[in-house]
Amino acid sequence: MAPDDPRRLIPRTDHLLDLPPVRRARHRLSETVIRSLVDETQQRARRGEIASHEVAPAVLAAVAARSATTLTPVLNATGVIVHTNLGRAPLSEAAVEALVAASGYVDVELDLATGTRTRTRGAAARAALLAACPAAEDALVVNNGAAALVLATTALAAGREVVISRGELVEIGAGFRLPELIQSTGARLHEVGTTNRTHLHDYAQAIGPDTGCLLKVHPSNFRLQGFTSAVEVDQLHPLARTHGIPLVADLGSGLLHPDPLLPAEPDVTSALSGGADAVIISGDKLLGGPQAGVVLGRSDVVARMARHPLARAVRADKLALAALEATLAGGSPPVAQALHADPDRLRGRVERLAAAVGAPVVPHEGRVGGGGAPGVPLPGWALRLPEAAAPALRAGDPAVLPRVHDHACLIDLRCVPEADDDRLLAAVRAALAAVADDGGSE
Repeated sequence: MAPDDPRRLIPRTDHLLDLPPVRRARHRLSETVIRSLVDETQQRARRGEIASHEVAPAVLAAVAARSATTLTPVLNATGVIVHTNLGRAPLSEAAVEALVAASGYVDVELDLATGTRTRTRGAAARAALLAACPAAEDALVVNNGAAALVLATTALAAGREVVISRGELVEIGAGFRLPELIQSTGARLHEVGTTNRTHLHDYAQAIGPDTGCLLKVHPSNFRLQGFTSAVEVDQLHPLARTHGIPLVADLGSGLLHPDPLLPAEPDVTSALSGGADAVIISGDKLLGGPQAGVVLGRSDVVARMARHPLARAVRADKLALAALEATLAGGSPPVAQALHADPDRLRGRVERLAAAVGAPVVPHEGRVGGGGAPGVPLPGWALRLPEAAAPALRAGDPAVLPRVHDHACLIDLRCVPEADDDRLLAAVRAALAAVADDGGSE
């Protein structure tokens, strides 16, 4: 490096690390993160992107802007309630408070009266589930829905056969295939029926001495229409009972009771009343809670699963248990509020937003999402903006995820908390200003 090379003027690492704001940042950021920010800024100077005298201010700005997580909060303006790419269900205030409280030391496996260890881990969440779903005799919580299915097929059918309709061997998001999951447990699939039609006699003919369980799976994210038939839980129940075989229903979406708004969506109470021995749902879908796999059903079947060694490997942590209990014991969670949002109130909110920015309001159909109620529209309204506004909204502060459809950027307020309407308005104005600066138009 030449004596007059300006890179010689770049501040030394130790000097930058010793800046008072950088020292103070060590209580919230690791040394590794801070050093990486310093190094990145120095590299920018070496590449000539910033001058040497700008390095220290740039480091201070980078440290101030950096948080301990890179996850970005997003306003969901898509109209899709359980949006998998956005982490599925947003938690209720009660669940957030419970999660924060459980983030420290809590009596998850301790009797405070005696000071001794207990075997009641998850008892409060279990009690909340049973109170919310009286049709169940017992409940078990594991870390996600797939884990619950793995545990069920392992505990009930490892080394044996799982009888399932070919029309229910589904693949869901990210290439997740149900047959591969079940086979990974050591169970063997015994497929019955055809893709579009399965009858009760198909199940009956498949049952033998090696049958571990009958499995009924909700197709979740698609619908078969036309020349179709399927066997429902209440029809399978007498067959399973006659042969003494557990009947497991994987419903996925997390609806505890029938909902008139989703008449075709299976629910836990109906499945249990129909004779299912164990029903599996996800906690972070229509239930509106944290990621969790929930099993509700007969006490002896649930106990078999809870006693299996795999149950330890897939158990839910204290944060999920606390948030799940609070979701059930607290007020209406955001998912339920969005699902049953008043259409007139939604329209009024959108119209106020439209009047503030001078954009039109159009009819828009929301969706449950997350595999729940596939194809069922949720009528509502949306603000119609130029398609070019979408990237600016996603990159803004707050970040807003709109729906891009038919060459338009649509803002649906169904999943946006009303308290965030002013923040959303500011984000829309900023995005429209950016589009105008770039010369964008509808």
